[in-house]
Amino acid sequence: MISFLDLHKINARHENSFKELFQEFLDSGYYILGNSVRTFESAFANYCGVRHCIGVGNGLDALRLILEGYKVLGKLADGDEVLVASNTYIATILAIQQAGLTPILIEGEDTLFNFDLNAIAAASSGKTKAIMPVHLYGQLAPMEEINSMALKNNWLVIEDAAQGHGAAHSDGKKAGNLGDAAGFSFYPTKNLGALGDAGAITTNDEALATIVRKLRNYGTSSKYVNDELGFNSRLDELQAVFLLAKLPTLDKDNDLRRAIASRYLNEIRNDRIKLPFYNGSLDHIFHLFVVQVEDRSNFLKHLEANQIGYLIHYPIPPHKQKALREFSNLSFPVTERIHEQVVSIPISPVMSSDEISEVIAVVNQY
Repeated sequence: MISFLDLHKINARHENSFKELFQEFLDSGYYILGNSVRTFESAFANYCGVRHCIGVGNGLDALRLILEGYKVLGKLADGDEVLVASNTYIATILAIQQAGLTPILIEGEDTLFNFDLNAIAAASSGKTKAIMPVHLYGQLAPMEEINSMALKNNWLVIEDAAQGHGAAHSDGKKAGNLGDAAGFSFYPTKNLGALGDAGAITTNDEALATIVRKLRNYGTSSKYVNDELGFNSRLDELQAVFLLAKLPTLDKDNDLRRAIASRYLNEIRNDRIKLPFYNGSLDHIFHLFVVQVEDRSNFLKHLEANQIGYLIHYPIPPHKQKALREFSNLSFPVTERIHEQVVSIPISPVMSSDEISEVIAVVNQY
């Protein structure tokens, strides 16, 4: 059996470092917003090429706190519209709603799995104040076009970089440094994954960074002094320890994922399988390798019969979710087709050459 993702094997590479750092953590006696969080924030800011990183509880909170921060700063207000792709994960939309803003869903496209750029103008209005591109599956959104539209319309650009750790534009800028602010998730399955929930915000905006640091910790400016109505969403000190151990190997791991993806793209030869777009650049970190299959149920049976793991990201589009029933009257044909056809096949930095070859052989046999 080739598992979809062997987290134990991925983390076993860091086990000795984890144990040493965990002992240091225990000995420190400091468990909330301590030195490890500050050290990781500095290291990840440097990695992304930004001035500020603020560690928070998870990726959903990261996006919400960015929006809440801009509300405090007067750049957003309740009811303002935020443009978001209709084929994203539900968390992107929840963050907008929970911040008291209005998500405007834009039809997706099945090459970069992002906005249909031609649909943005018709969907935007005078109430539109921000756009939230998602680096879905590890593929950078078309940021040049998005930033150009945002500049013309005076929109904030907020990256959902939950799946984009280390993806880089042709000018060398990384995800997290391609808009006004970005939200990251370090959920255990991510390319840079913690051993529990964790997230971060990156930005070059000093004012936003200052307010978000308050908001994540009850709106506190100093102990027992509360300037804002805040939240409790702090990067856990222990998760920061684990992330510090793993960050130095992130680029190498991303390169290994690209190498596997290149093998898949070069060696899978099956007209019934639509392979993802890849131009060979650093703008894709292949958090997921997503193929599209018209008769997905039969393909999944074939994978199961041959003991190849898989997942579906995601089986139900947001506008068809019961939790978002207010969008149920909307129609996004491309998005709906994507969600009916996508299958994620195994890809991780710890896969062996034989495992990769076996996946290729099984997919080709379908």
